[in-house]
Amino acid sequence: MGLKTMKEFFSQIRGAIMATVMLAVVCCGIYPVVVFGLGRAFAGKADGSLIIDSKGVIRGSKLIGQSFSGARYFHPRPSSAGNGYDATSSSGSNLGPTSQKLRDSIAQNVADYRSQNGLATNAPVPADAVTGSASGLDPHISVENAALQALRVARERGLKVEDVQALISQYTDAPDLGFLGDAGVNVLRLNLALDGVK
Repeated sequence: MGLKTMKEFFSQIRGAIMATVMLAVVCCGIYPVVVFGLGRAFAGKADGSLIIDSKGVIRGSKLIGQSFSGARYFHPRPSSAGNGYDATSSSGSNLGPTSQKLRDSIAQNVADYRSQNGLATNAPVPADAVTGSASGLDPHISVENAALQALRVARERGLKVEDVQALISQYTDAPDLGFLGDAGVNVLRLNLALDGVK
């Protein structure tokens, strides 16, 4: 191997080593520091949007629904995620529109919803009250769904309906970017606020 060839070889090796060092600095140093810094700048979101009570106890996440079944509480959408709202088993039921099991389940949910909320047997029921979301983890219900449950919750807690409706308004999240989707009521935050009412 000639001297010129050796110089070219070492020149290429030096270029490869420099490229490796530069990529290591960027990918293993600068990038992680920037991502960590952004995570700390938006700590609430990066840590899972956790809801922590006044005693420092984590009560849940604003992003993941929880099951509430007592008459004193607003009820969330049905969930097919694991045993219900299991974040490790996020999924819908995967039942199609021709499924008899789905039709029977919805019919039962409609009857239960009407019965629980003192509605007439032919009263319209919001779709989100009787069907699950695709993830099974949706923390929101529609404003209409919350309004239909307000009378039951107010009666069970001995509160004025107007006070419960004011809380519904307070915990209603606007559509994303102001126009994507519909407004939704965060059930966990609303129920925790109700528990804090004297």
